[in-house]
Parts: sequence; structure tokens; C-alpha cells
Amino acid sequence: METHRVKNDVHISQLASVGQIAAGIAHEVKNPLTAVKGFLQLLKEEPNETYVDIAQSELQNALATLENLLHVAKPDLEEEPIQSVNLSVELESLVHLFQDQLYRVEIRKKIHNTDACVYGRKNQLKKAFFNLLKNAFEAIPDKGAITIEHKVEEEQVVISIEDTGTGIPQEKLSMLGTPFFSTKVDGTGMGLTQVFSVIHQHGGRIQVYSEEGKGTRFTLSIPKESTRLTRGVIELKLHSTAGQELRDFFLENRNEFEQCLLAEAVNVKEKIHEIQQVGNVNLLANAHKLVLYIVDGREHDVISFARQEGVVWAKHSLTLAFKLEWVQSIRRVLWDFLYNYDKLQNLESSRENFYSLEKQINELVDRFLNYFFISYSDYKEQLIQKQRELVDYLSVQFIPLKPAMCILPLVGAIDSHRFSLIEDKVITQIGTNKIEVLILDLSGVAEMEIAVMERFLHLLEGIAMMGCKGVITGMRPEIVKVMIRNGISFDSKAIMKGTLQQALVEYMTPGPEPEIPPV
Repeated sequence: METHRVKNDVHISQLASVGQIAAGIAHEVKNPLTAVKGFLQLLKEEPNETYVDIAQSELQNALATLENLLHVAKPDLEEEPIQSVNLSVELESLVHLFQDQLYRVEIRKKIHNTDACVYGRKNQLKKAFFNLLKNAFEAIPDKGAITIEHKVEEEQVVISIEDTGTGIPQEKLSMLGTPFFSTKVDGTGMGLTQVFSVIHQHGGRIQVYSEEGKGTRFTLSIPKESTRLTRGVIELKLHSTAGQELRDFFLENRNEFEQCLLAEAVNVKEKIHEIQQVGNVNLLANAHKLVLYIVDGREHDVISFARQEGVVWAKHSLTLAFKLEWVQSIRRVLWDFLYNYDKLQNLESSRENFYSLEKQINELVDRFLNYFFISYSDYKEQLIQKQRELVDYLSVQFIPLKPAMCILPLVGAIDSHRFSLIEDKVITQIGTNKIEVLILDLSGVAEMEIAVMERFLHLLEGIAMMGCKGVITGMRPEIVKVMIRNGISFDSKAIMKGTLQQALVEYMTPGPEPEIPPV
């Protein structure tokens, strides 16, 4: 009787999952189709291209939902080869994709047994761990930490990803991994569904531990050993005609190239829309442009394009890790296409011709990367220089009190470079604005080099030579101690006041101007 009850409970749970999936499909597919129906009715009354564009977009959303379901149900449809995968290396690279979150979330790593590998579909595994990390970051509303652990236990590679986020209610844990079930308001649950599906396909298992208000830990175990296959050439279903030029081959198979590229660069795939919104960068269109430049051997265009791309990515602070993964994915897919082109054209290339082509293709890809990073770095350096010049300018600002009286507040450490700027602006301002009293407030100066102190003495002499009275306020004890030990003193060159307030009371008091002692 007890066994029957347990089986009945399992059956009820399965029916609940089926109901969840059915409801999700109805919601995710019905909504865009309803929108399409509405716009088709509008088109009957008023032809409008905008309606067509929106309807196409909604149809694409519905198709994308169904495509995600197909990939979850049968991931092998991507026809990705099985190869050796070092998960510790992949985890390290995936963390770099979340650089924009590292200011608030601390990453703690416990990486052991780094030589251990699993055998499976690399891109599917990478996408699974990307989804887990993405969920971990999103589960932390403010500041927190994510702990990533990698180790080997009983011939299993065990990866644990634990966050200090909001946690998951116990009654909802059993539904994790079900399509369209999500604890997030706008979530579809497809990310975790992909994780569960991929790990199951690789003979692994997943354990989830969670406590509301404290966080969640996903522990994944994947067999360390399996059939040892390495990534070889891939036969693709491409179109070709006899005697077709390589360039025309890529143009004819543009859609297939995009599909292969998106399957290869699984992490960048998730960011394509965001990158286009932030930097107006169309990654797919740019990939086609780069490939055509390469197969045509147009080195000058490759370099020019790389420089343009470098500036755009630097200007909009786009993550370099995504660019590197994208270009390396282009390289791999390019070689898959070259193999299939040779096979379809029945070309029997000699070893010499193969190595010649390898050198040409890879050198152009490497040249693109080199000039991209040079351009990126140059733009960033120029930006930093401009920011430094702006900071230098703003750090020496004169505040007028009266027509012939100013305050120069100085803040932060003063090194030789900054003092040269101060020196130049002080002398120039005194001469241009006929300043008679200059109050130099040093209360915000925490550090000053001995060489700068000595130069300060000469500056005070120059101020006096121009007929201006120098008043120094707010000398900090740590700076005074250093001056005493080195026999340096400003009191013979300027009027010394303990605070800026004292100087303002004395020089801004109505009535006759206070007598300024000679210096």
C-alpha cells in the first residue's frame, strides 16, 4: 500500500510538471501569436510597414521559445562534437564575463585537481555553467559573495556554485529545471532547464541546497572518464556549386555560418542584443565582414576594420572577454567551412597548399586581434590622459573673495608633476588678475614630497616678487613634522594661519584692511 502511495505521489508530481510546461508554452507562444493576429487585422485596414516589422518580431519570439524547448529536449540537434573539456579552465574564463558585477559581488575560488577533464560537448557545458553563474549573480540583490569549487571525488568532477543571495523556498526546489518555472518575476526557467538537461545528457547529477535569506548551492557531478574523443572536422550541410569561388561559398551559406557561430560562441550569444544596444555593434554582420576580408586576403581592410572595432569597444567599455571569445569562435567556424568547401569542391590540396592557407588565414585573424587590442589600448590611454588633464585643471581652482583676493584650496597628495601645474597657474593668475592676497589652504593636503616642499619655498618667493602677499592655512601635523626634521619652514616667506576660517575672519572683516606684515 505504501509503495502504491509513493508511486501515485510521483505520478502526481509528473503531472504537475507537465501542467507547468503546458501552461508555460501556452503563455510564451500564445501571447506573441495573439499580437501577430492583431497586427494582421490592422494591416487589412491600413497597410503599414511598422505593423509588419512588429509582427515579424513577435513571430521570432514564439519561434525562439520553441527552439529553446527543442534544444532542451534534444541538445544533440546542435551536432556539437564530443571532446575533452577542462571545467576548471572554463570556469575561470566564465567569471571574466561578469566583470561588470565584480564591484559588488566577491568571487571566492576553491579550485583543486585542475588537470581533471570530462568528455562531452564543450559549448553546451559552458552555457550550463554560464546560466548557473548568471543566476547566482542575479540572486544577490545588493552585495554578497559567490563561491566556486572544483574538485574530484570518486572519479567524478564535482563543481559547486554557491551564492549568498535570497534563496529558494523549500516547496519550490522540486520544480527547478522545469521549463517555464522560475523564481524570478520575468524569468522563463529555460536557463535552469538547459542546465539540468545538459548535465543529464553527460551522465551527471545535480543537487540543490537552499535556505531563504541565506543563499543557494548547486553541486554538479560529472563522470571524469568516458569515451575519449577529440574535436575533429565537422561535416556540415552546406550548399555549393561546381567551381564556386570561396567568397561566393561563404555568401551563399551565410545563414548556416551564423548558426554555427552562435552554437560555438554560446556565452557571447547571450550578450549579442545587449552589445548592440550599448555600442550599436552588430556582431553577426561584423563577423561576415571580417570573414570576407580574410578569405579575400585583404590585409589592409582587416587592419582598418580592427582599428575601428577597437575604438568602438573602448568608447563604450564593452567587455574584452566577449570580443576575444567571439573572434576565436569565428576562427574555428571559418576552418570548419574551409574543410567543407574543399570536400564539396573535391579539391585535393597538397600539404604545402594546406600550410600556406593555414598561415594566410591565421595570420590575418591574429593581425585583426593585434590591431584591435592596440586600437583599444590607444583609445583608453588617450581617454585616461584627457581625464587626468581635466582632474589637474579642476585641482587648481582659484576662488575669488574680493577683486584682489583669492583662495587656492589644495587637496590630496602633491607630487612634482602636480606642483609644476600649481606653480604655473599661480604665477599666471597673479599676473593676469592682479591678485594682491593669495590664501593657499593646505588643510586637504595629506602628503607632500620633500622636493616639493623646497619648490614651495621658491614659489612663495615668486609670489612676493609679483607684489602679492602669500597666506598659508591648515598645515597638517604630519607635514609639519617632516618639514621640521628636514629644516624647512614657510613662516619667513608667507603669513601662517592655523585654519582657513581664521584667515577669512581676518581678511573678510568689514572695515579697514588689516595690516599685512612684510615677508
